Amino acid sequence: MCGIVGAVAHRNIVPVLIEGLRRLEYRGYDSCGMAVLTADGPHRVRSVARVAELDEQVSNARFEGVTGIAHTRWATHGAATINNAHPIVSSGSLAIVHNGIIENYEILREALRRQHYEFVSQTDTEVIAHLIHSLYEGDLFAAVRKAVRQLTGAYAVGVVHKDQPHTLVGARAGSPLVVGYGDGENFIASDALALAGSAEHVSYLEEGDVCEITLAGVRIVDFRGEKVVRNPRRMPAYSTGVELGPYRHYMQKEIFEQPSAIADTIPDAETFSPGLFGKTAGGVFRDIDSVLILACGTSYYAGLTAKYWLESVAKIRTDVEIASEYRYRESVPNPRMLVVAVSQSGETADTLAALKHAQSRGMEHTLAVCNVATSAMVRLTDFKFLTHAGTEIGVASTKAFTTQLVALFILAVTLGKMRGHVSDAQETEYLHQLRHLPAALNAVLALEPQIIAWSDQFAHKENALFLGRGLHYPIALEGALKLKEISYIHAEAYSAGELKHGPLALVTDAMPVVTVAPNDALLDKLKSNMQEVRARGGHIYVFADDDTHITSEDGIHVIRMPEHYGLLSPILHVVPLQLLAYHTACARGTDVDKPRNLAKSVTVE
Repeated sequence: MCGIVGAVAHRNIVPVLIEGLRRLEYRGYDSCGMAVLTADGPHRVRSVARVAELDEQVSNARFEGVTGIAHTRWATHGAATINNAHPIVSSGSLAIVHNGIIENYEILREALRRQHYEFVSQTDTEVIAHLIHSLYEGDLFAAVRKAVRQLTGAYAVGVVHKDQPHTLVGARAGSPLVVGYGDGENFIASDALALAGSAEHVSYLEEGDVCEITLAGVRIVDFRGEKVVRNPRRMPAYSTGVELGPYRHYMQKEIFEQPSAIADTIPDAETFSPGLFGKTAGGVFRDIDSVLILACGTSYYAGLTAKYWLESVAKIRTDVEIASEYRYRESVPNPRMLVVAVSQSGETADTLAALKHAQSRGMEHTLAVCNVATSAMVRLTDFKFLTHAGTEIGVASTKAFTTQLVALFILAVTLGKMRGHVSDAQETEYLHQLRHLPAALNAVLALEPQIIAWSDQFAHKENALFLGRGLHYPIALEGALKLKEISYIHAEAYSAGELKHGPLALVTDAMPVVTVAPNDALLDKLKSNMQEVRARGGHIYVFADDDTHITSEDGIHVIRMPEHYGLLSPILHVVPLQLLAYHTACARGTDVDKPRNLAKSVTVE
């Protein structure tokens, strides 16, 4: 969600802060701002436009300083206005940027009002600013440590004070924060990507850490107040992953990167082995009797797809839970259950909270499927499978989703083999199909011109239905999500057999119905569902495998997929749905990479 960048240096750090904000734009935001320290206090500039507009303001004002903080905000408490944009200033002397949500802000605000603090924003962040100011006695590090003990909720903060012009203090609980180390200068950020090109090494703060950043170095204490060292590691190489290249948008680039991302994710191994998930996974995998998948959004749909694989290939009971709901209901714990948390960033607040809840209930066998090796989720779980999607800038996930599917398929075959349900011949065939996936995806991507023609028709619609059956029902859900995310067309997905139980009432000639039609055991049932739509005057748009014998006719539009791909067919069929959403959004002129109201990394509940 929101993005933080902060720096202490000998040089003017304004260009570093601006570049850091640009690198964090992919997370989604609706306002941005920056503050640098001067002798008179924090000098601040804010905008409810894009970072480019903030940069223009900074240039026109000849803004500069050696210590500063910057922020991209995604509104939670208070609308996207200048007054609510970060940094937030207290009493003209202290400035703060904040990610997260403070749950007890109302109680703290009333107490601070009694101390005569005036509130000029609607944010929970202003409570933190005034609270730290009220506790400040010449030592910002000490004031922040005292303040965060009074906070309930999630936060990552960066704080500066005019009386300590070469000091920046950071703290985190429930929201990520990294420390960057440069040559005679040091940094904080919510994502290491923001510091690429400036910091040489980074370290990741743990829950409850507070850090003091100065020119001389970095001091970190844990939640107990004890000094700790968070081992620095070399800054990951990000430079090539964020270049747009010849593509119109990052989303389009990432759709076309899927063959290589999947190739990178598939292990260079000749067998499906539990060792792919961790050295001790074999013993645990033999002991489990069920699987629980926890995820949100697109990752949840990956989990729904994996349920079909795990139950058909591994013959193991699998439950899939929306992470934001799981910990708020009474569930039956099972210590022999493998808990699989799925997240692109590994910092998704709801999924992390659900994972911790499961662990607190005695379900200790945990696995992370994640794209970020250094994330909180990977550090929390016993086992991991890292997808290698690379940096994903577009808010609407594409290559992160398909690489998650690859990881979950590998898990299903591995468990199936260990449980005696996958023969050596089947294992060889599954491995062959996985390694052929990149070539098969390239053939699907070649359908783009036909999909562009469809998108011109969809651009004038305001509603759409998506249909799938069995293994492809979650893919229909994902297709509908993509269309609504970036084109703002209202789209819903249904299992095709449910049409006659209500959704058929919505079908008219103004309602396009997108159908995922693989040549599987449910094809004939799906054809009957399509006829139900056509009989009501609906227009059907079908992505059909080549041998389904579904042909174009009046009211039925068909794009033929190159080949049927068995159990891995969902990975192929989701790609044209991504392209349809993308080109429809382009035709409607929406902000494809940064759709309204949405954030890339959802680090608050």
